[in-house]
Amino acid sequence: MKNQPMDLKKNPMYLYLMVLVIASTGGLHVWRTLFDNFAVNVIHLDGEHVGVLQSVREIPGFLSLLVVYVLLIFKEHRLSALSVIIMGVGVAATGIYPSFYGLMLTTLVMSFGFHYFETTNQSMTLQYFDTLTAPLVFGRLRSLAAVSNIVAGTFVFVLAPLLSYAQIYLVCGAVIIGAGCWALTRNPTDKELTVQRKDMVFKRKYWLFYALTFMAGARRQIFIAFAVFLLVKKFQFSIQEIAVLFFVNNVVNYFLSPFIGRCIVRFGERRVLSLEYFSLILVFLAYAVVDSKWVVAILYIFDHIFFNFAIAIRTFFQKISDPEDIAPSMAVGFTINHIAAVVLPVIGGMLWIVDYRIPFIGGAAMSFVSLVLVQQITSQLKQHS
Repeated sequence: MKNQPMDLKKNPMYLYLMVLVIASTGGLHVWRTLFDNFAVNVIHLDGEHVGVLQSVREIPGFLSLLVVYVLLIFKEHRLSALSVIIMGVGVAATGIYPSFYGLMLTTLVMSFGFHYFETTNQSMTLQYFDTLTAPLVFGRLRSLAAVSNIVAGTFVFVLAPLLSYAQIYLVCGAVIIGAGCWALTRNPTDKELTVQRKDMVFKRKYWLFYALTFMAGARRQIFIAFAVFLLVKKFQFSIQEIAVLFFVNNVVNYFLSPFIGRCIVRFGERRVLSLEYFSLILVFLAYAVVDSKWVVAILYIFDHIFFNFAIAIRTFFQKISDPEDIAPSMAVGFTINHIAAVVLPVIGGMLWIVDYRIPFIGGAAMSFVSLVLVQQITSQLKQHS
């Protein structure tokens, strides 16, 4: 389909993905906003426990390649809706089991829903929008996700003094489940699209996509597992302060995400990703040495801005891929993205005990490797053309 940006609101798939993205990202935002304070102040966990929980959270991402086989049973858009419902169940149940193993179980359920939705979300975006439009769609959806996060953050900020953790998680989970049920009543598909393969796809010509995806997953987990934990553990951020930080972060990303999509179209994936990786080297090194509460908060915001640049990895794949490979390759890509994610948080938690700076220095090293790899994009695009 050759959709132009001004036609997006009339595209049923865009509306479908928009509702599910808003629900899933907003729900994840509430879950993450409360998670570290819930883990530290209610369950009394330490860095090692948090590292284990973060690794458990990434197991469903590692198993995303199984989406290929689930699609033999469910159509892709139905699987998206069902995944969001499962995520909502996991979020709703989080506060009911205030123990290490209870949190492990609900985290696993929530994560299965979120990761399987993200796999199908990315796949359908690349299928339904061409190479000029897909970056803009990714940017707009991230912008709307930021609005959802702002609403979710405001919800937490206002209700945290009034409701318990269990009550907040329950309300949030119910909203997510409602969005998933709505999606089950819709059919936004286009029968003229290329039929996707229903088996695993590994091709040598996709090696750079695999490598960049692996490094992005490894580097990202250092941030997810330990950045907010650093804010709570070392700098004593409260729930309200974390919520305010997330609010500011999402306001910034609301305005910047569509701009990043336009930059990918104008300047190309290599330049955009090079800027991301060079900047993240500096950000991770700064995490390791900064002692100012407010400077580290600014670093967190910059980290999120540069994370949005990663949509260029997927749009690069769209340009070099065969049309029928998109759905299985997004599933395989998610698994590759989470290979290191299952292991690194546990290792990082152990290294945290030795010195909290070590995981962040490791993140800087991973960013450097990505910076070197991304210089191969130009030659890959020339080979494809």
